[in-house]
Amino acid sequence: MSSEHAVTSPEITFMPEHESGTKKIWRTFWVLSFLTIIELSLGLAIYNIHQAAEPNASLVLFFKGVVCILTLAKAYYIVSIFMHLGDEIRNFIMTILVPLSLFVWFLTAFLIDGTSWKNLRHRYMDKHETEQVAPAATEKGAKD
Repeated sequence: MSSEHAVTSPEITFMPEHESGTKKIWRTFWVLSFLTIIELSLGLAIYNIHQAAEPNASLVLFFKGVVCILTLAKAYYIVSIFMHLGDEIRNFIMTILVPLSLFVWFLTAFLIDGTSWKNLRHRYMDKHETEQVAPAATEKGAKD
């Protein structure tokens, strides 16, 4: 019987391993720092390109796209590590990601539609307004 008491159960003798936790924290720190430094350097490059005499619009657009992709990667990493979403089951992750992606699609669709409507409005309203304003201005000049 005394030999049974000498064996301790894992629940009682459990000691958390701090080494693996600190490694994970440092890895997270370095990954996020690296991505942030890349984003900041791309932002500085975009600023310098805009300061040039003839800025290259396609290069700026490419850099902005890369910054958006890096920002999404950082957001994914932060949610996965700090909010522990990476440790959840697949169905729960999809419950979070599918509505989020639909919301992003919703915003993108309305921004594109709004820009299209603005461009069409300026194209046709400017032509319509000049036709109405011009005769009124000539009549006023004729009366004076």
